[in-house]
Amino acid sequence: MDCGSGGGGLGASGSGGDHDSSDLSRRKKPYHRHTAHQIQRLESMFKECPHPDEKQRLQLSRELGLAPRQIKFWFQNRRTQMKAQHERADNSALRAENDKIRCENIAIREALKNVICPSCGGPPANEDSYFDDQKMRMENAQLKEELDRVSSIAAKYIGRPISQLPPVQPVHISSLDFRMASFDGYGVGAGPSLDLDLLPGSSSSMPNLPFQPVVISDIDKSLMSDIATNAMEELLRLLQTNEPLWIKSTNDGKDALNLESYERIFPKPNNTHFKSPNIRVEASRDSGVVIMNGLALVDMFMDSNKWLELFPTIVSIAKTIEVISPGMLGTHSGSLQLMYEELQVLSPLVPTREFYTLRYCQQIEQGLWAIVNVSYDLPQFSSQCRSHRLPSGCLIQDMPTGYSKVTWLEHVEIEDKTPIHRLYRDLVHSGSAFGAERWLTTLQRMCERFACLMVSSTSTRDLGGVIPSPDGKRSMMKLGQRMVNNFCTSVGTSNSHRSTTLSGSNEIRVRVTVHKSSDPGQPNGIVLSAATTFWLPVSPQNVFNFFKDERTRPQWDVLSNGNAVQEVAHIANGSHPGNCISVLRAFNTSHNNMLILQESCIDSSGSLVVYCPVDLPAINVAMSGEDPSYIPLLPSGFTITPDGHLEQGDGASTSSSTGHGRSSGGSLITVAFQILVSSLPSAKLNLDSVTIVNNLIGTTVQQIKAALNCPSS
Repeated sequence: MDCGSGGGGLGASGSGGDHDSSDLSRRKKPYHRHTAHQIQRLESMFKECPHPDEKQRLQLSRELGLAPRQIKFWFQNRRTQMKAQHERADNSALRAENDKIRCENIAIREALKNVICPSCGGPPANEDSYFDDQKMRMENAQLKEELDRVSSIAAKYIGRPISQLPPVQPVHISSLDFRMASFDGYGVGAGPSLDLDLLPGSSSSMPNLPFQPVVISDIDKSLMSDIATNAMEELLRLLQTNEPLWIKSTNDGKDALNLESYERIFPKPNNTHFKSPNIRVEASRDSGVVIMNGLALVDMFMDSNKWLELFPTIVSIAKTIEVISPGMLGTHSGSLQLMYEELQVLSPLVPTREFYTLRYCQQIEQGLWAIVNVSYDLPQFSSQCRSHRLPSGCLIQDMPTGYSKVTWLEHVEIEDKTPIHRLYRDLVHSGSAFGAERWLTTLQRMCERFACLMVSSTSTRDLGGVIPSPDGKRSMMKLGQRMVNNFCTSVGTSNSHRSTTLSGSNEIRVRVTVHKSSDPGQPNGIVLSAATTFWLPVSPQNVFNFFKDERTRPQWDVLSNGNAVQEVAHIANGSHPGNCISVLRAFNTSHNNMLILQESCIDSSGSLVVYCPVDLPAINVAMSGEDPSYIPLLPSGFTITPDGHLEQGDGASTSSSTGHGRSSGGSLITVAFQILVSSLPSAKLNLDSVTIVNNLIGTTVQQIKAALNCPSS
């Protein structure tokens, strides 16, 4: 009987004859070391191929006179030894770096103790006094600019400068829950301040975020591993099986899950996760080709930050709570993570969905990966989640072209605590709002965008050579992506936002959120975000064309004062002509140094038009290829979504295709604005700002309806 190499080293392999059990218990088996030639040949082969297949092992066996099992065990032990060496080297490097940082920290602390004031020769009264002084000077300058800006807005919308407004007494509304409060019928000129309790440490500040670190025991990790393994088996069967699990829908020809067959093949202890009559099951499957190789996709899917960047229109929050198993280096095979995820529809009318999810990656074979997501109940947060994800995920298959074929599955149980708003009821109940098709079309569009980002040549439609280099193009695309991400965050109904609902004209309900901004890429101060959604009997493609066309912009852009705009730079970021970044310049305006940065994108699930005023020096910084991370952005814009009524007519024009071979009816349009109401790090919000943004949205909606020949009610 041949035995593998023992613990004495990689140069030894076991051998033995026929021994009875008593002989085996009295003495160890003799070990024979490999010859220098054998070790040299094995090491040479290991450098070329650490994982030889059976054919290669047989060839080595014949060549070196060793049993195939000895070859197999030698390579296993060599891989283990190599991994241990790498881990020891990494640990040593980390310890050395840690010691170095600790020494530097001690040296800095000692140096700070000996600081002498240059004026009096004594210890300084405040180590940060210089920085505080500089900060105060900057705040004063910002306040002066803010006063001028607010005065001009007041003069424009209220009819008199801010210096002529009557003084008002601040009204403190204690313990205001800005999520539940409702303010109806604000009159123009209302002036009390709302204490939003936004400052850290306030009594009504947001509770601890739901993705805080949790203690996970070894028993929990073992249970998670079992759940993930079973979920992977179920996912593969659902992705690779057609009938009887999947049947073609008679309405739209999409795959529909046969629940009777599913429950018979995958019996569960309970039929549903929730004990409520208001339970719905959504299941959808779709497949398509993506312009990215499989390993790159896997790397993005297993990184929560990259995942958030890849799906900003769907994922509002994504955090890795715990890495249960890191998996194999380079392939992520075997990687298991516990994640928190919040999914959104870009409208204030649709609540978000929260999931505590196990994400497990497995490489099925060379060039084929499967990634499964399945809900995992954490006792401390189980009451917050009214969404439960059954085994969902995707199968990623490498293609010879360097692209990937992706098959996507979404399968969830939802408990509707409140009825879905009538405008979105069909879209949500059909599964389209959070379904596989939306995930896949968004993935295809974003991968096209990444491909355009990597292309070194500039677009042929760059007008007049405004963007001089490939670096400038990449910098502008990064700036546009950050603008879109910021916009998506402001529109959604994330639980991390405080919000209230206002009543405007003609039954327009405006959702308002307020947050204190301190990020490098945003203006510092209190930011007011407002959004509303309305329906139009116009196809999504026609609505998108209306917003995208600079010739029709004066018909809806209230802040342009009816001035025409001209596109001065254009960067394509996808195969569809609507997927692009534009730099627009307004004519006949007093702000000659202000341009408009705009990004538009469209796929079969919907479209976006997002824009933001950016001053000329900042645009020049981005166009020259410099880092655009610190350019402050406060974007506004529109989202356009099919209403789900495939048979609905088009009131303003003939119904048209979305560009992906599917007819559609009316459109659900969300309009959102963001305004910096104060540069002070204060929690006071003047109601004049709320009134202004409420009227701004109401006027914009009415102008859109008038331009598209739609009734105002």
